[in-house]
Amino acid sequence: MRRWKNNDRVAGILLVEDDPSVRTGLELALARQGHSVTSYATGEEALDHIRSRRPEIAVLDVMLPGIDGVEVCRRIRRMDQLPVILLTARGDDLDVVVGLEAGADDYVVKPVEPRVLDARIRAVLRRAESVSSDRVTFGDLVIDKGALKVSLAGHEIHLTPTELRLLLELVRHPGQVLNRRYLLRVVWDHTHAADSRLVDACVQRIRAKIEPVPAEPVFIHTVRGFGYRFSPP
Repeated sequence: MRRWKNNDRVAGILLVEDDPSVRTGLELALARQGHSVTSYATGEEALDHIRSRRPEIAVLDVMLPGIDGVEVCRRIRRMDQLPVILLTARGDDLDVVVGLEAGADDYVVKPVEPRVLDARIRAVLRRAESVSSDRVTFGDLVIDKGALKVSLAGHEIHLTPTELRLLLELVRHPGQVLNRRYLLRVVWDHTHAADSRLVDACVQRIRAKIEPVPAEPVFIHTVRGFGYRFSPP
């Protein structure tokens, strides 16, 4: 479902939160922003919904009964590149890192300010839609931005919209070191330096998909103390 209101992006959102009061509050707040929200209390219900009717974005509480939010994210990634935002109660480093490694595009610490969540949702959706029709090739690595496809040595590589956006930003500046703060701003629309783990986790996921040996990268190199450099072989 896609709708527009006052030229602002609004979306069909799947919200998964087991606390009834929090779930109802967020659902009402997001609906007031014009979004269409479908909410569930469990990960199992959410996965059934995605299989039958795909939303535009999923917002998942990490601490869910049964299948937790991180596992829901992992299962989504096995079948879809649906944008995912995780809600974490503590901002705990382990929760955040595990969630990002599972493929989440972003995270928000609870208690959630609805305006912040709305802004994060819009930012993730903008990243998912900001593609153009040109094609970029570096040796065996081929990126088709219009088709949202990346291939390596003729084999298609599946990247999430955020992973693709980060890869494209690095590719736009071959040989240059891009610091984490810059990448946070242009890829995630974030300005808080503490969110740099978003960049690190996303780079790790991309390396796992495009590097022949992720521990010995040939495309994306770490420049310690600064950031990352795309240096194709």
